[in-house]
Amino acid sequence: MSGNNGNGSNGATTAIQTGALQGFLRLAGGYFRQERSARWLVSGLVALTILQIIIQIRFNLWNRDFFNALENRDKAQFFHQMTLFVALAVASMITAVYQLYVKQLVQLRWRQWLTMNLTSRWLFEGRHYQLEKTGGTDNPDQRIAEDARLSTEMAVDFATGLLNAVVMLVAFIGILWTISGPLYVTLFRHDLVIPGYMVWAALLYAVIGSALTYMVGKPMVALNYRRATREADLRFGLVHARENSESIALIGGEPDERRSIRVLLDQTAEAVRDLMQSQRRLMWLTSAYGMLTYVFPTIVAAPSYFSGAITLGGLMQIGSAFGSVQSSLNWFVDNFPRLAEWRSSVERLLTFNEALKGIDQLTSGERQSLIQRSLAREDGQEPQMLSFREVQVALVDGSVVINEATAEIRLGERVLIKGESGTGKSTLFRALAGVWPWGSGEIRMPPASATMFMPQRPYLPLGSLRAALAYPFNSRIASGESVVVALQKVGLPQLIDRLDDQERWDQTLSLGEQQRLAFARLILQKPKWVFMDEATSALDEANQDLMMELLEAELPEYSLISIGHRPSLDKFHDRILFLRRSSEGARLTFPVKRTITLKRMRDRLPRLRNGKRSAEVVEG
Repeated sequence: MSGNNGNGSNGATTAIQTGALQGFLRLAGGYFRQERSARWLVSGLVALTILQIIIQIRFNLWNRDFFNALENRDKAQFFHQMTLFVALAVASMITAVYQLYVKQLVQLRWRQWLTMNLTSRWLFEGRHYQLEKTGGTDNPDQRIAEDARLSTEMAVDFATGLLNAVVMLVAFIGILWTISGPLYVTLFRHDLVIPGYMVWAALLYAVIGSALTYMVGKPMVALNYRRATREADLRFGLVHARENSESIALIGGEPDERRSIRVLLDQTAEAVRDLMQSQRRLMWLTSAYGMLTYVFPTIVAAPSYFSGAITLGGLMQIGSAFGSVQSSLNWFVDNFPRLAEWRSSVERLLTFNEALKGIDQLTSGERQSLIQRSLAREDGQEPQMLSFREVQVALVDGSVVINEATAEIRLGERVLIKGESGTGKSTLFRALAGVWPWGSGEIRMPPASATMFMPQRPYLPLGSLRAALAYPFNSRIASGESVVVALQKVGLPQLIDRLDDQERWDQTLSLGEQQRLAFARLILQKPKWVFMDEATSALDEANQDLMMELLEAELPEYSLISIGHRPSLDKFHDRILFLRRSSEGARLTFPVKRTITLKRMRDRLPRLRNGKRSAEVVEG
């Protein structure tokens, strides 16, 4: 689904796995380089994190003094320590609240920046369409929305957590070294002195735990990646069924759709179960490790307490300091499952990034020859015309669809392109639009501002009907009386009162209504060049004729290049070009005859009398 089995761009994925962090910093680190506010937020987050650690250090000293007051039955000192506790608790709460707020602000703004960065590259000059056609990667929507969110949010969590762990380790390791004192042991009749023995005990404990965690949890990276892919495929299958609900209902395809969804669900469940098993194995280890942490420092420090070398307050302070040091050293152990999830999201993002780079290479001519497409200048100094010379349209793999087509169309001409299904008419249409660059030859187009492309299924964006009529321009184009008149002329007066309604118009309107709406858009925007690909296929012939005659009346000087099969379209065009199938790719041939309506003949008579004629097709 979506051109995927969940393992697109495997080569890129393998290359990425060895440098996920570096790749992610290259992809997303630009936010902190380009945005000054980001650097200020990070500075504030670091300051709040350090302030919170300073408060924790003071809590550690309070812990010693409080338990000593209890041991000495010192009531005055007890109440003094309780007052100090309240002050420290209030300071800690205030710091924690603003630390969380600033952290969430960094996460939100970083996600926004990365999402728009990826979206801008994806929705650029047809890259989204080309990526879909080349099968570069699966589920780009899920990668942009979900993986960008997870990767940025977790990265901030990990960065702040790691900073906290490092600073806590530096601060408390000194305290632990000082208060634990030396340990005297006799080994093989030799007396040994181990200074700051609790520090060495904490280090040994953390190293053993981290090594075991890595060995047990290593498979979780690949398992998280597979689970995310299966979840995305399942979501795509459900969305695909929703988007095609009418067709499914009419053909009675619900049982087959249920079977397809069940297959996707089973694949997802299998991936989740594999991840669950890996998490269960890791949980056995981390649970045992965590439980032992509660008593380990007390057991290690107990001999010094029983010998009278340290007080009860000292024992509590050692336990607290050991816990802080251990928490810092255990950062990897505690965060390994989330690190595995983060890495899988990062790798999906990097695979998507590599796919976008691959499309850039494919469309830059680095790997194969491309159609050279140029636009006339916007200043009107050049005569407006459309020409293609020796254009060969190919698939991405190099197989030829259309072989060496040559033609010239001048402003004001109406040209119909016909041919059998599969001869490449729609592919030629996409090449003219600039979204299909593969092939060779040269296409010269009129200025982009003077053209409008009308596919068989018009695109209606999310939002109001007014915005859909103005698309892709500002909705002001569809304001005033002109939009009311346009809807009346295309036979959609019932939509006039709904211009500002927010609807899924692509689901609300029938395909015929959508095509008439596209003609209303055409009337409002008044392009000089119109390109149609079966743009009247859902209309009956009477409505088709009405729309075409409306264009004649509203845009008398417009140029039309259209693709269609109906014989009734012939009368609205000056000439017909045929794409004829051959073993070396379809060829564009001369029209069999001129097709000029009496109305068009009367319109053209003055120009014909002045010696002006329509350009003939040059044979390819």
